[in-house]
Amino acid sequence: MNDIILLKLGEIILKGLNRRRFEQRLLSNIRWRLSRIGRFRVYLLQSTVYVEGQDPDELDAAFEELQKVFGVVAISRARACEKDIDAIARLAVEAMREPMRHAKSFKVESKRSDKSFPMTSVQLSQYVGGALNDAYPEVAVDVHDPELTVHVEVRDLAAYVHAAPVPGAGGMPVGSNGVAVTLLSGGIDSPVSSWMIARRGVRLIPVHFFSFPYTSEQAKEKVVELARLLAPWCGRMRLEVVPFTHIQEEIRSKCPEEYFTLVMRRFMMRIAERIALDNGAKAIVTGENLGQVASQTMEAMACTRAVTGLPILQPLIGMDKGEIVAQARKIGTFDTSILPYEDCCTVFTPRHPRTHPTLAEVEEAEAALDVDALVNDAVLGVERIVIDFE
Repeated sequence: MNDIILLKLGEIILKGLNRRRFEQRLLSNIRWRLSRIGRFRVYLLQSTVYVEGQDPDELDAAFEELQKVFGVVAISRARACEKDIDAIARLAVEAMREPMRHAKSFKVESKRSDKSFPMTSVQLSQYVGGALNDAYPEVAVDVHDPELTVHVEVRDLAAYVHAAPVPGAGGMPVGSNGVAVTLLSGGIDSPVSSWMIARRGVRLIPVHFFSFPYTSEQAKEKVVELARLLAPWCGRMRLEVVPFTHIQEEIRSKCPEEYFTLVMRRFMMRIAERIALDNGAKAIVTGENLGQVASQTMEAMACTRAVTGLPILQPLIGMDKGEIVAQARKIGTFDTSILPYEDCCTVFTPRHPRTHPTLAEVEEAEAALDVDALVNDAVLGVERIVIDFE
């Protein structure tokens, strides 16, 4: 039999009557992802997804790709054989040749999902362990703290042997928990917040506010690149680039300086809500982090969210900067985020921003603006960029 990839499910197995819907979404995401690599057979049995392919190079590429599929908690590259004890032992000796040569100690862990198999899991582990010990006598048996764990699984269709699984991305399959608009700036925080919500099964529509010529074309390209870096995790997306220059100039000319940022954030929420409603999205995602900047106090955030009836999802709200930076490095967005091209949030920054405003104060500050007309013009001018990945 050829090599196979085994994907272990996470939270999906805890679902009740709608579990099948989550499983089908995961299978659909996996098949779509692998269709760019080659031809694979993908199926689900006993809370495990099986991925079979004919080309070893394609299977290697698939193994790397599947580590970014939300909904999977562990991934194993396994060898398969018939459900015969001697065949399993021979396969273990052959398949573990290289790992055993580099290990100082080992043990065997077995799982017998097929209860008709004549051995218990403990007996199977002892038998296969004995075969490995005979074949590689220089490697010590250590059942408590081994350097190498050999996994044997007896399942419905075959028996499988593999080394330790690689951690998967976890979470829920993208698309299983609805659609949300995510505010994507060029900073460190918003790509991380977008990734965290996608991990909860949400399909994302990224929205970027662009203030040319106060922000450069390089700043926009930086955001496009951040979206591309997120795409392997989040799937195909459509980035909505909102022309924001006129709104910011109107705020500067007609609003008190200390309220510039708050009024700007309220416009972002109004526009994000319009885009969300036009696309069937049910929430808005932001990278806000409590107390990080002047516009992220409790009072300021209350004034900002007052203009929308949609839920505001803030996955970073209780994290510190070090934790956010660590996550940005992990998902591969940090180096792009720190490129020196600033976004619209740095335009017309007030010298002394209001940190503890009341809603009445902010509404009075923006009363001189034709809010509806400005929002309509911005929405009509949106540039849409399809973000795919290879």
